Amino acid sequence: MGEIARVCVYCGSSPGNDPDFMRAATRFGEILADNGVGLVYGGGSRGLMGAVAAAVQARGGDIIGIIPEFLTEREHMFTGAHELVITRDMHERKRIMFERSDAFVALPGGIGTLEEMVEQLTWAQLGRHRKPILLANLKGFWDSLIDVFTHMGRVGFIHSAATLNYVITDNVEDILPALRAAAARVSEDEKAGEPETVRRL
Repeated sequence: MGEIARVCVYCGSSPGNDPDFMRAATRFGEILADNGVGLVYGGGSRGLMGAVAAAVQARGGDIIGIIPEFLTEREHMFTGAHELVITRDMHERKRIMFERSDAFVALPGGIGTLEEMVEQLTWAQLGRHRKPILLANLKGFWDSLIDVFTHMGRVGFIHSAATLNYVITDNVEDILPALRAAAARVSEDEKAGEPETVRRL
């Protein structure tokens, strides 16, 4: 049975216009820390990213921040992480985030959040890993994207629901239980993927 020791959280480096999203990010950080689950994230101190990290830190949880060198000032690097990894570029950042995480959660965010989450969906669709991927569809944030996935399937570009495997929740309290339920169905070997192939992706 797969275990979840660390969760990678993709989310906005800005707060957005709806304060409920910041509150949800804070609450999810608290949930991770209270359950002894470590946070892997993009290493910034602002926006939803900063809210998650600050909440984990406040509750004494474990934080791994992974940030490219060129973003250390722009995203105001969070110095309270237990481990801070500064990478050469975005590709190295995403590879290390994958390697250090047991599951992936996409909270609300922008293009970067979307790109990182879709890349994990792509890797999973290609059979490279079976780590759980969850869309936190808070207040319907991801509804339009889910509609796009449905449209892709309807016109024949996604051939089976099983090949695009993700979990959806609309309540922050349900995220960790949903990840654990998904991970329980996956062995450690299946979850990890093929290291040599992952390095090439």
